[in-house]
Amino acid sequence: MRAQLERRFFLVLLITVTFGFGLVLEPFWGAIFWAAALAVIFYPLQSFLLYKLGNKPNRVAALTLLICVVMVVLPLLAIGASFVQEGISFYQRIEKGELNPEATLDKIKMAFPLVTNTLQEFGVDTDNIKQRLSEAAVAGSRLLAEKTFAVGQNAASLFLNIGLMLYLAFFLLRDGAKLVELFIVALPLGDERERMLFAKFAEVTRATVKGNLVVAVVQGVLGGIILWILDVPAPILWGVVMTFLSLLPAIGAALVWFPVALYLYSTGQWWQATVLIAYGALVIGLADNILRPLLVGRDTKLPDYIVLFSTLGGITLLGINGFVLGPLIAALFLAFWQIFITEFNQAGFSTASSSEDVAEQRMNSKTIE
Repeated sequence: MRAQLERRFFLVLLITVTFGFGLVLEPFWGAIFWAAALAVIFYPLQSFLLYKLGNKPNRVAALTLLICVVMVVLPLLAIGASFVQEGISFYQRIEKGELNPEATLDKIKMAFPLVTNTLQEFGVDTDNIKQRLSEAAVAGSRLLAEKTFAVGQNAASLFLNIGLMLYLAFFLLRDGAKLVELFIVALPLGDERERMLFAKFAEVTRATVKGNLVVAVVQGVLGGIILWILDVPAPILWGVVMTFLSLLPAIGAALVWFPVALYLYSTGQWWQATVLIAYGALVIGLADNILRPLLVGRDTKLPDYIVLFSTLGGITLLGINGFVLGPLIAALFLAFWQIFITEFNQAGFSTASSSEDVAEQRMNSKTIE
């Protein structure tokens, strides 16, 4: 009795201390998560370098991390700096009156009178829509400028988080296999189940980050290039916006290039608008339709509709980290249910079958008697 009481009390203290440690780390959960994601993504490269350079874990982990910084971190910082600069410039142009959202919406309204008349026939107040869209554009540009100013003012915090992420990633790369084995020993789920769940975590994280980021960057670059060719203002800004929106499957990048095409039509730039529509549908759209299933859906073994809904739900609930955590939670959900169906239902079926066998044996024995 005393031993059972001590065990329960210890488990309560274990849960309490673990929860408290989680609260202590809460300000750095983003850095911790992305450090783990980088370690998972670049683990195959680290394994290759270990094979080539021999058993030198510190040197190999440092080299892997250096390659990660050159391939991922520095390009993202450069794109972010350009985004901040063009975002501030865009807001300043609206403030000075060089860009007038209301006038732009008037041009679009005049260029498509059939749409305007149809909406008015159904009782839709197009003037009210125009006013709200104009206010939304101004508010959005102001919010964009505020966010970019905030990023500039919090540069020290940003670089601190990046430094912590890279610092932790080094140790996860070096000691990741040992930590996984430690978790397998500690968790009371059964070694085979734990190995499957850790493998699923690595598989989904690698596929989602690799796939979604590659697709988003490709679409953003393609969109920025065509906007630059068509001489649309702030092509880098809109290219980065398309990159972020492309994290939303199927519809993301079109939220930028389609309104721009409408604007070009309304200003009489017919061939530029037609080129943008065709380019957006065929080139940018095909990049999403071809690359995303190949890089995300196939590797995660998740159906496309689950990838779409889990990505949207993850971003809604968890922000930018949700585009990875959403599909990850969905994959773990399916993995747990697969374990339940495979193991528990089979066990129940076996028990039921054995009970039926016993009953049949009893009936046979009575018949013999």
